[in-house]
Amino acid sequence: MKKISVIVVDDSALIRSLLREIINANTDMEVVAAAPDPLTAREMIRNLNPDVITLDIEMPKMDGLSFLEKLMRLKPTPVVMISSLTESGSDATLRALELGAVDFIAKPKMDIAHGMQEYADDIADKIRAAAVSRPRRLAAASRPADGLPEIAPAHSADAVLPVRRQHIAKTEKLIIVGASTGGTEAIKEFLMPLPPDSPGILITQHMPEAFTNSFAKRLDGLCKIAVKEAQHGERVMPGHAYVAPGHSHLMLKLDGANYVCELSQAPPVNRHRPSVDVLFRSAANCLGKNAIGVILTGMGKDGAAGMLEMKQAGAYNFAQDEASCVVFGMPKEAIAMGGVDEIVPLSQMSAKVMAYLGSLGSRSFRV
Repeated sequence: MKKISVIVVDDSALIRSLLREIINANTDMEVVAAAPDPLTAREMIRNLNPDVITLDIEMPKMDGLSFLEKLMRLKPTPVVMISSLTESGSDATLRALELGAVDFIAKPKMDIAHGMQEYADDIADKIRAAAVSRPRRLAAASRPADGLPEIAPAHSADAVLPVRRQHIAKTEKLIIVGASTGGTEAIKEFLMPLPPDSPGILITQHMPEAFTNSFAKRLDGLCKIAVKEAQHGERVMPGHAYVAPGHSHLMLKLDGANYVCELSQAPPVNRHRPSVDVLFRSAANCLGKNAIGVILTGMGKDGAAGMLEMKQAGAYNFAQDEASCVVFGMPKEAIAMGGVDEIVPLSQMSAKVMAYLGSLGSRSFRV
């Protein structure tokens, strides 16, 4: 079996060496070259045509974002960004995902020996996901002959939330969304067309805690609805979307006549906290037929079991189609398990969800 070929681009010799060691420890992938800057990387990419590139953001001669933008215009290649866990780092990382990077990993700390195996597993998983992803080309630009940028010199979900149906006579509809690899851009595309009077929305996107608040703020500035990082105990309001913080599972809870967000730091489910299965199961328990489920692009199976429980409780569920997914993992698993009612291209998802809501009553939702 052909190994996944990886080029590492980072100005730190120590990081290049560490990433090479981590990647080469896996039998299904290998580092075929490492470069200290984009200028050097350009020649390596042209000669070796790698399956995946890991790319640092801050580098000499040309920063990672500028190189990524040129690369995705001229020669789309799966890229995993190496990001610092800071506010400025999270902003740059979200910009990288907008430009077409498949995913990102935190820059390793040299003092995390006790957690190095988990970190190494995370890197390997993201490279595998990138290798089967569909990188998208940015707007056309003039193309050099070689097509490359010109550079001027667990536990189960049941352990977190037991399955128990709450038979409450409420009619308020809520939209429940789960995503992973490629999900930041998919969520943005889904939310931006929604009208200000949309039902409340709860979102779990696999993302570290240093990034979820910046992600929510970025969406809030782009969308007609309000978007924020979820807080424990806050009421779920129409016209608002609540993003699971990276440190906690997000669940839905009924408090009197109101739905509220509940956060939990219970152990990871499907190796994730926040977990999509945990959110979906809580929706099955609390909402029943008043839930509209949406599962978007992502690696793995998180959300598939929870979406089936939502359907069995009466929810109507949508899955993103294979052609529009960066990685057709989570939607594929949810479809295979039987929890999906409609398979929809991402470009039509918001319109399809609003049309379904409009079909439930006299009120008409438009996007």
